[in-house]
Amino acid sequence: MDFAAEFQRHRASVEQGLAQHVPPADTRPGRLHAAMRYSLGAGGKRLRPVLLLGAAELVGATAAAAVPAAVAIECLHTYSLIHDDLPCLDNDDLRRGRPTVHRAYDEATALLAGDALLTHAFALLSTAYAARPALAHALLRELADAAGSRRLIGGQMEDLLAEKKADATAAELEFIHLNKTAAMIEAALVMGGLIGDASETDLAALRRAGRHLGLAFQIIDDVLDATADSATLGKTAGKDARADKTTYVKLHGVDESRRLARVHTASALQALAGLPGETTFLTALIESLVSRGA
Repeated sequence: MDFAAEFQRHRASVEQGLAQHVPPADTRPGRLHAAMRYSLGAGGKRLRPVLLLGAAELVGATAAAAVPAAVAIECLHTYSLIHDDLPCLDNDDLRRGRPTVHRAYDEATALLAGDALLTHAFALLSTAYAARPALAHALLRELADAAGSRRLIGGQMEDLLAEKKADATAAELEFIHLNKTAAMIEAALVMGGLIGDASETDLAALRRAGRHLGLAFQIIDDVLDATADSATLGKTAGKDARADKTTYVKLHGVDESRRLARVHTASALQALAGLPGETTFLTALIESLVSRGA
C-alpha cells in the first residue's frame, strides 16, 4: 500500500465533499458563509474525516457513502477550532497557517460562523442519510454525544478550569483530553463503522482505538507546542506555557510525554489488530501521527 497516495485519495474525497455539502461563500448572508468557507478552506490534516472514511472502507462501506458523515465531522471540528481561538477562550491569532477567523473577519462573525458549522453538521447527517433512518439516528446520536456537554464541550470547560491550577492531577488532565480531543476521534472511527454496518464488537474495538489514538494525538500536540515553531505547527507555538496551561509536558516533561504517546499508540494499534478486514491504512495513519513528535 502507498500510504501517501491512500491518504491523499481520502483527503481529496473530503475536499470534494466540502465543496458539495457546505453552502457556497456567496450564499446570503455572504459574510457569514464566506467566514465558514474561510475556516474550512484553510485545510489542515483532515484527520477526523479521513479516519471516518478509512474506518468505513475497513468494514466494507464505500467511501462515497461515508463522505457526508466525513463532511459533518469536519464541520463540527472546525466550529470547535473557531470558538477555541476566540478571545474569551484561547485568544489565538493563527490557525492552520493563517489568521484565525475572528482576526480575518471579526469576533461576532467568527462566533456565528462556528454556530452555523455546528448546526450544519447535524442537518447534513439528517438529510444525507434520510433513506436509512436507523443509520441517520445512530450517526446523529454518536456525534451529538461526542460534541456535547459531557465530552467535547465538557473537556473544554475542564481545560479552562485547569489553567494556572498548581495542583492539577494526571487524572484531571486525562479527563480533559479523553473528552476535548479523543471524543471526536472516537466518533470518527465509530461513525465510519456504523456506515459499514459493523458489529457491536467491531464498533467497540474502533472506539478503543479512537480513545487511545486521541490521547496519543493530544500528547504529541502538547510536545510539539513546547518544542516546535509556529511555522511548523501552523498555529502559535508556545502558547500553552505562556498561559500556564495544564498539559502533558507541564505534568510529565517532554520525554515521559513521548513515552506515554507511544504507549497509547500501541494500545490503539492493538485494538485495530483485532478487526476483520485490511487495517494497513489505518495502522499507517496512526503510526504517522505519533511520529510527528519523535
